[in-house]
Amino acid sequence: MSESIRSQDSAIPADHELVLKVIPMPADCNANGDIFGGWVMAQVDLAGAVLPARRVRGRIATVAVNEFIFKQPVRVGDILSFYADITRVGNTSITVDVQVFAERLREDNASLKVTQATLTYVAIDDSGKPRPIPKG
Repeated sequence: MSESIRSQDSAIPADHELVLKVIPMPADCNANGDIFGGWVMAQVDLAGAVLPARRVRGRIATVAVNEFIFKQPVRVGDILSFYADITRVGNTSITVDVQVFAERLREDNASLKVTQATLTYVAIDDSGKPRPIPKG
C-alpha cells in the first residue's frame, strides 16, 4: 500500500460528523478471531441513520446499501468511530456516506479507516409509506 493511500486512510474526514463510537467485544468475533462483517454492517446502518433521522424529523427505513467496502479487519478492543455525511437529499430519500475508523490501542493508538459505506434511507409515515422530506 502506498504512503499516500495510508495517509488518506488514517485522516478523519473534516466534512463528516461523529455519530457513533463503539468497542467490539469477543462475542462479536467470527471463527477467525476477527469481528463479524455483519456486526460491522449493523453498526454502520445505525450510524448512517442518525443524520437522516434528524433531517426527516420522523421515521426512516434503510432502502439501499449502495456501496460497502471492508478495507481492514476489525479487532476485539478496537475503538470504532463512525463518521457520517449526507451526500444527497431527494423528495423522500436521503443518501449518506459513512466512514469507520479504528483506534488500535495496542498499536500506539494507530487510527485507520476500516470500512466505508454509502446507504440510502427513505422517510416513511406511520403506515410505512414514503413521505416527503421537510424542506430546510
